[in-house]
Amino acid sequence: MDGTLKIFSCNANIPLAQKISKALETPLGKMEVTRFSDGEIFIEVGESVRGMDVFIIQPTSAPVNDNLMELLVAIDALKRASAESITAVIPYYGYARQDRKVSGRTPISARLVADLITTAGATRVVAMDLHAGQIQGFFDVPFDHLYPAPVFLEYLRKNYDIHDFVIVAPDAGGVERARFYAKRLQLGLAIIDKRRTAINVAKAMNIIGEVEGKIAVIIDDIIDTAGTLTQGVDALLDKGAKGVIACCTHPVLSGPAIERLEKSQLKEIITTDTIQLSDKAKGIKKITALSVAGILAEAMKRIHNFESVSELFE
Repeated sequence: MDGTLKIFSCNANIPLAQKISKALETPLGKMEVTRFSDGEIFIEVGESVRGMDVFIIQPTSAPVNDNLMELLVAIDALKRASAESITAVIPYYGYARQDRKVSGRTPISARLVADLITTAGATRVVAMDLHAGQIQGFFDVPFDHLYPAPVFLEYLRKNYDIHDFVIVAPDAGGVERARFYAKRLQLGLAIIDKRRTAINVAKAMNIIGEVEGKIAVIIDDIIDTAGTLTQGVDALLDKGAKGVIACCTHPVLSGPAIERLEKSQLKEIITTDTIQLSDKAKGIKKITALSVAGILAEAMKRIHNFESVSELFE
């Protein structure tokens, strides 16, 4: 890439940031992140960005509040260093599940985060597989919503005979995402009818669609505690599915997730590197992590060159 583009990451050791840097043949810029004794975050940009097109790569996964605050402070530092444009590249958008009021006197935190990022000085945002697509509308700056579908589809076609597959949406909210895969693979679609009884607590109730004798492929954006996923697996097997695979973009894997996945009857859990897997998660043989660095890098290059990003998914 030409010298008017700069890439930064608050943590230069994140493998995804390193892969993006390599794909774009552009080294990560110098950025020092330190903390005062009381926990305040201090960031110093170690090189000139005046008049440049700057991309800051920062997933807002756990510890979500620390990573979010680092992103905001980094954007402010780049803005005050006179960068021409600042694109926040957020592989995993924290607080995305709080995209609406679920009851009285509750926040819409996804909108709050959008306001913070915009106010800090981001002129554009890039994110991967948002939990709710309408979050794009919370921003007053251009937003590029990317999808991991190309890497998932390539992996499935290469490693499985997909003719006896059926694509499964884990709930009604995931139907659009699952339908996209079903259309691309020319497969049938099923839906898990789910009732959520509390935060991080869900109960799979019924299967809509034909899954008997087929390999069910659950398509979802997040594996958090894995309760919804493992209950969905049991429901599908009870309805006659001969096996279950999961394709989930963001491996949050909090609480009892690792233990649940180890004990589950899933054949394979295919995820991505939007969130770095813990050493414990890497030890689970049935988890396969694919990289979305190529998709993010290509999108960043196209943004820099004023080319179409949507063509990546056509």
